[in-house]
Amino acid sequence: MDGVTGAVNPPIHYSSTFHQSSFNQFGEFDYSRSGNPTRKILEETIADLEGGTAGFAFSSGMAAISSAFMLLSAGDHVLISQDVYGGTYRIVTEVLTRFQIEHTFVDMTDLDQVAQGIRPNTKVLYVETPSNPLLHITDLKGVIKIAKANGCLVFVDNTFMTPFLQRPLDLGADIVLHSATKFLSGHSDVVAGLAVVKNDDLAKKVGFIQNAFGSVLGVQDCWLLLRGMKTLSVRLQQSSKTAEQIATFLVKHPLIEEVFYPGLTSHPGYAIHHSQAKGAGAVLSFRLPDRECTKAFVENVRIPVFAVSLGAVESILSYPATMSHAAMPKQERERRGITDGVLRLSVGLEHVDDLLEDFEQSLQKAIRFAATIK
Repeated sequence: MDGVTGAVNPPIHYSSTFHQSSFNQFGEFDYSRSGNPTRKILEETIADLEGGTAGFAFSSGMAAISSAFMLLSAGDHVLISQDVYGGTYRIVTEVLTRFQIEHTFVDMTDLDQVAQGIRPNTKVLYVETPSNPLLHITDLKGVIKIAKANGCLVFVDNTFMTPFLQRPLDLGADIVLHSATKFLSGHSDVVAGLAVVKNDDLAKKVGFIQNAFGSVLGVQDCWLLLRGMKTLSVRLQQSSKTAEQIATFLVKHPLIEEVFYPGLTSHPGYAIHHSQAKGAGAVLSFRLPDRECTKAFVENVRIPVFAVSLGAVESILSYPATMSHAAMPKQERERRGITDGVLRLSVGLEHVDDLLEDFEQSLQKAIRFAATIK
C-alpha cells in the first residue's frame, strides 16, 4: 500500500530524470537507469520473497543471467548444469568465450562429477534445479558445500520453482536468478528478469553492473510484474496440482516413453527435490518415440498453445529442439537426452479434465498416425 495516498497499488513513475534540490548532494533518485521508485518496490519485493539482501530488475531473464556472469573476469572458469536452458548455453559458449571465460558442463545430479569439475580458476557453479527441459534435480546443499570449500560462488536459476516453492539463498546460494517473464509474471504479457543477492558486497557489485550495462526493466513492466506476483501462490498451487495429475496420466500411456517430473516418486531426484523444495511445480516434460509422432501429437492438441515460454495462466506446450534449446547443436542436445521426441509442458489454469481429454484424443491420433508410417 502506498504510504502517502493509501492506494493499494504502487504508482508508476514515468520519469527519466529527477530534480535535485541540493547543489552538493543528490537525492535517492537522479536518473531512471540508476534507480526508479516503481522499480525499487519490485526489487525490494523479490528480495523479501527470496530472503536476500537486495534485488535487481532487468529487461529480460537473459539480461539478469548475463549481468550475473559479468562478475567473472578473463581467465575465470564456470561449472554449469549440462542440460541448461538454451539461452544460457548460448551466452556461455558463444559470448563468454570471447572474453576468455572458460566453462565446463557437468551432470550436477552427480556430486562426484561436480567436485571433479572444479579447477583452480573456477569462480562460479551455475545450477538449474529442476533443469530445463528434463527436470533433473541438483542437490543444492551438496553443490553449495563443494563450492564453498573451493571459494566459488553459486548461482541458481529458480525460474521453475519461484520463491514460493524453493529458496536457494536459505540453503547457502549466493545469487538467485529468474526469468520473471514466466511464473512470477504469469500472464504472458511481460518480458523481465530478476536477480537477488545474499550479501551487501554482492549487492554493490551487481548494482554497479546493472547501472553500467543499463539493461533495466521499464516502469510499466515493473508494475505489471508486481501485479502478477500478487497471485503467484494461488496460480502455482493450482497449476502444480494439475501438472501432477497430467504426469501420472502420461506415465501410464503406452505411447509415452518417459515422463520427467519431480512430483513422481519414480523420478530419480524425487527425495532430494522434496528435501529442498515445497512442491514439484507446474512444468513437466515427456518423450514420444520420434519427431514425426511428436509433430502429429502437437498438431492435434487443442488446449495448450504451442509456443515459446512457460509459467502462464494458459498451458504452453513447447518443443525444445526448435524453441528453448534451438541454440544448442543437435549433437549436444541429444547427448543431454533432449531428443526430437521431447516436449515440455507448462500447465496453466484450465480444468484438468479438459486437459486430460485433450491429451488423450491427441495421443490416440498420434498412435494412428504412427501405425500408418510403419
